[in-house]
Amino acid sequence: MCLIFTCGEHTFRKEVEGYEGVVCQCHNCGNYAGHVIKSNPWFTFCFVPVVPLSIHGYHDVICHVCNFAQPLENRPDVQAMRRGEGGNNMPMQPPPQQGPPQGWGQGPPPGQAPMRYG
Repeated sequence: MCLIFTCGEHTFRKEVEGYEGVVCQCHNCGNYAGHVIKSNPWFTFCFVPVVPLSIHGYHDVICHVCNFAQPLENRPDVQAMRRGEGGNNMPMQPPPQQGPPQGWGQGPPPGQAPMRYG
């Protein structure tokens, strides 16, 4: 008689209350794809969660592009964006420019002759 048992680890994740919908910049790749996630790791036996490996879980800022995770305690800019605390004074985009975007509608760069084909 042969019995095979499988042991492992599974992490349950959900958004942290008060940070729902908050999107911040990732410090690794620079994309605005960071979300505040609470992670609860569990020890599993035959794919069934048995024992929690952390009582309170971990609050991290996780990027959905590069999967970089950083503890929420190390991100005061994200803590200021918590819903209900009035920390929405941080601009998400740079201020608008006057005129067309840089490089549009202008001639060739100074010091260079126009390209000739043929």
